[in-house]
Amino acid sequence: MPPLAKRASVPILSAGTQVVVLTEAVGTNEVSVHPRGAVGIVTRTPAGTEELYLVRFPDGFESSFTRAQLDVLQEFKRRLDPAASSEAFDLESVIIYRCVVGSRAYGLATDSSDIDRRGVYLAPAELHWSLYGAPEQVEDNAEQTCYWELQKFIVMALKANPNILECLYSPLVEKTSPLGDKLLGLRGGFLSQMVFQTFNGYALSQFKKIEQDLRNQGEVRWKHAMHLLRLLLTGAATLREAHVPVRVELHRDRLLAVKRGEVPWPEVDVWRQELHRDFERALAATKLPERPDYEAANYFLIKARMETANARRP
Repeated sequence: MPPLAKRASVPILSAGTQVVVLTEAVGTNEVSVHPRGAVGIVTRTPAGTEELYLVRFPDGFESSFTRAQLDVLQEFKRRLDPAASSEAFDLESVIIYRCVVGSRAYGLATDSSDIDRRGVYLAPAELHWSLYGAPEQVEDNAEQTCYWELQKFIVMALKANPNILECLYSPLVEKTSPLGDKLLGLRGGFLSQMVFQTFNGYALSQFKKIEQDLRNQGEVRWKHAMHLLRLLLTGAATLREAHVPVRVELHRDRLLAVKRGEVPWPEVDVWRQELHRDFERALAATKLPERPDYEAANYFLIKARMETANARRP
């Protein structure tokens, strides 16, 4: 292949940018997986002092690169052929829903709390149909944002993923489109008794981390302990109310005391066990169906894909 063109500048890349890699992508045992000049999409940007971008290739393989090892596909093609044109993937223009999650949505924010944004985007038909496809998830760590492509978001919502359900029910909505409004109108159909398994699973994973920390370091990561309790509280309330009550202000003082490490672990563990028992009682009494409404979710996704494809017709 001809030598790769040199770049005049190296601007910061955003998640969703189509790029050309200027060095080969290697896998395990330093085996070359993709050559220099391969095309991919940025799916995660650096955070803090990090320097690496995560790039996804057409076959699904992902690898990390520094900014100097990447070139923007549109600019690369223009330098090789000034007459060539390439439509950039403008993520912001296809975001159908964005909200604030985390401590600010939970009602647990303090003066030092970050603003974490999550949302959903509907990939343009050209990108979705292309060889490298639409990334299922794009993250900008510097901006504390993460967006899921609509299909990925729906699949996770049907599985009662706590992060996704809390996103759908966030009280802090920053952006919504007509499609986003329709998605919010469907959110009740994503709720099912699977909430018990998934919220419990996430809580238990936090508990395992705490046990491991106690064994290895002799101390608790109190933020993990707080989120364990919050998940159990939210899960039980969801089963009872058929609604995800993201805000937990009624327990704010007690939860923040746990986060600050002001409550002894044995006392926290007693509360944890009480919440687990309450969660089981909520499951026994819930009116939520055993399964979510797959049919309505599938119909919505197909209609959304058709609308975006038809909108691109001349």
